[in-house]
Amino acid sequence: MWKKPEPDEPQSLRSPSYPPPPTIVPANPSSGPAHSAEAHGECALIGQSLYVKGDLRGAEDLRIEGTVEGKIELPQNNVLVGKKGRVKADIYGRVISIEGEVQGNLEAEEQLILRQSSTTRGNIWAARVILEDGANFKGSIDMTPREKVVSETAAVVPESNSKGSEG
Repeated sequence: MWKKPEPDEPQSLRSPSYPPPPTIVPANPSSGPAHSAEAHGECALIGQSLYVKGDLRGAEDLRIEGTVEGKIELPQNNVLVGKKGRVKADIYGRVISIEGEVQGNLEAEEQLILRQSSTTRGNIWAARVILEDGANFKGSIDMTPREKVVSETAAVVPESNSKGSEG
């Protein structure tokens, strides 16, 4: 027979309690408007029947299930191209995850994920890249940190100018 547990009764005699579901936390959380949008569950959706042509910019996460042509700039937010999503655009985001089709360059601040169902044509710049088994990808991958690329380029330019002025 079931009895109501007493406040001083050991936990082992009480009915089981289940832990709350896990919370997904980004690898490198930072403050800012993008993270307050995530905390409130704000995510823009481009549904299957929608076709967007032009540039997209904003401060919230984006899920694409429809068709987009142009440029997507959400460098502080997550961008997900769903299984039915079709994108012909360059995408800039914090974390980019592709499940559908993308033709364009992808630049992720933190991570880029190409899921098994994805078809991607374009170049990738990201610190971390995950290509799942079965992902269809054609392009190049650059995992050099952006700060290093900029400093190396700046260091090379003065040397070439000084050689040109000597000779």
